[in-house]
Amino acid sequence: MLQELKKRVLEEYGIQFQDEKYLIEAMTHSSYSNEHKEMNGVYNERIEFLGDAVLELFVSRWLFLHFPKMKEGELSRLRAQIVCEKSFALLAKECRLDQFVLLGKGEEAMGGRQRPALLCDLFEAFVGAIYLDKGFDEVSQFLEKVVASKIQDGKFLLNQDYKTDLQEELQKQGSVKIEYIVNKEIGPSHDKEFYVSVLLEGQVLANGVGRSKKAAEQEAAKIALEQLAKK
Repeated sequence: MLQELKKRVLEEYGIQFQDEKYLIEAMTHSSYSNEHKEMNGVYNERIEFLGDAVLELFVSRWLFLHFPKMKEGELSRLRAQIVCEKSFALLAKECRLDQFVLLGKGEEAMGGRQRPALLCDLFEAFVGAIYLDKGFDEVSQFLEKVVASKIQDGKFLLNQDYKTDLQEELQKQGSVKIEYIVNKEIGPSHDKEFYVSVLLEGQVLANGVGRSKKAAEQEAAKIALEQLAKK
């Protein structure tokens, strides 16, 4: 199972673990360690503690650099939507870590592989293992792929509906016609970038780029709102 996981991580993320002990520790739940004396009491809570800190630093740094006009309160709210149990549990499943975690018989019987809290800890521990084995630069490359790409797609912007905000702002001026057009798409199907313009009465207000049409539209609306605020 460990070798299969190592192969998947190498093929999908380009990460080759040099020291397997970090990966083993990250994938071992306390219930398994308690049932297997050869583990010598090693399980993933300590490495999960480290991974949690790495994730918070990465997300904080990424938001700070990519949202230069966002205020501290907004940054904190957005970070809280990303750095949370629900998000990390979903990411653990997307990375298929749930298929490789070592569980005790009781935890397995109780459906531990589906428990959000366990999956969240598992993802944090996995990040901690990459950090210990490879350092911050390489774990950042991994997180760019699995976390930052979703931020760019707008999947964490639960309370940031810039399109609605723009519509409401412009409607203060009377009846308006707003439309979004895709100017071009660049890249292969699995890694596209969409270039979108938002138009008011046929005139371009702003342009946006995103990894999905929806994200590009939100970016265009956000830029349009910023420009309106300057007038």
